[in-house]
Amino acid sequence: MTVKELIEKRAKAWEAAKNFVDTHEDKNGNLSAEDNATYTKMEAEIEELTNSIDRQQRAERREQELSKPVNSPITGKPYKDEPAAEEKTGRASDEYRKAMLNAMRSNFRQVSNVLQEGVDSDGGYLVPVEYDKRLIDVLNEENIMRTLGTKITTSGEHKINIAATKPAAAWIEEGGALSFGDATFDQIYLDAFKLHVAIKVTEELLYDSAFNLENYIITEFGKALANAEEDAFLNGDGKGKPLGIFAKTGGGQSAGTLTAALKSDDLIDLIYSLKRPYRKNASFILNDATLAQVKKLKDNNGQYLWQPSYQAGEPDRILGYTVRTSAYAPTDAIAFGDYRYYNIGDRGSRSFKQLNELFAGNGMIGFVAKERVDGKLVLPEAVKILGLKAETATKG
Repeated sequence: MTVKELIEKRAKAWEAAKNFVDTHEDKNGNLSAEDNATYTKMEAEIEELTNSIDRQQRAERREQELSKPVNSPITGKPYKDEPAAEEKTGRASDEYRKAMLNAMRSNFRQVSNVLQEGVDSDGGYLVPVEYDKRLIDVLNEENIMRTLGTKITTSGEHKINIAATKPAAAWIEEGGALSFGDATFDQIYLDAFKLHVAIKVTEELLYDSAFNLENYIITEFGKALANAEEDAFLNGDGKGKPLGIFAKTGGGQSAGTLTAALKSDDLIDLIYSLKRPYRKNASFILNDATLAQVKKLKDNNGQYLWQPSYQAGEPDRILGYTVRTSAYAPTDAIAFGDYRYYNIGDRGSRSFKQLNELFAGNGMIGFVAKERVDGKLVLPEAVKILGLKAETATKG
């Protein structure tokens, strides 16, 4: 089925589920055990359709990206005197890219001299510029925080100045003296933590010239890096890894912890606990299991808070605000805020390296990719965290 057909099917399934609840609830708003089991199946079907939609949309975007031509086509007319295109050098050159591919196919036993300029301090080889760009595209696609946050490329420790005191206005009488307060600033540092991820390739595929090794390593490394990054950007404690938005210290500001099951009013309170300037670009981040609970909530008019997307490319919403789910988001908390204040610092270039003999016994070749990255929420008040009651968090 196409994405459009899946979206339409999900919309019909959601309307059917809502109608089922409306017609089977008792006067206290409860379902019988049999009806609740039926509704749970309907909800599971909606969740499967949502996952299918997300999967197909990711696949379509990745296919478009990976099918882009490696080299630019010749567009100039013959015999016309046109300025020569600027020759690519170093890691941006086709020669470097081909040398990298040949080295990987030979398990780095055939390393061209052209790769020597790309040797990093750990003995790996810096990836070609084109690979790096395509890896970043996969990272942006697979990691929700790279889409929501602010990305910065750094060459060293990056300092960010944050106002520690806010300006205040004051009424004065005509001719009265003006008073000025001293503005103070805090500094937040973006460092560079090393992240290593490994993938395996069978020897048969590696040596098969028909196998598209480039696309495979970019996709697999991109997914692995994105998963590790997303986990750290959400939950990291800042010790040897980035500091996540859900971190108890240095993460978003607490909006309290519930002592009872999650209700619709709790989400409304969470929204309005965030200061108005940040609400304009705010969105929710929560675990899929938590979203299953939210989908059952209604407002005082009997309308469901969750609003599924009816159009490809449009995100689902809760109370009008975009919803992002992550398998790495904690099940005992919901984040709501403007994540542009989460800064991601990429240091230098990524590199590839051979994993010596790790998988030799089972006919597999291992490769490792390395990057240096950090992430911090530079303005904690831009994100609010609502803690959930333990028993609510474990449901679903």
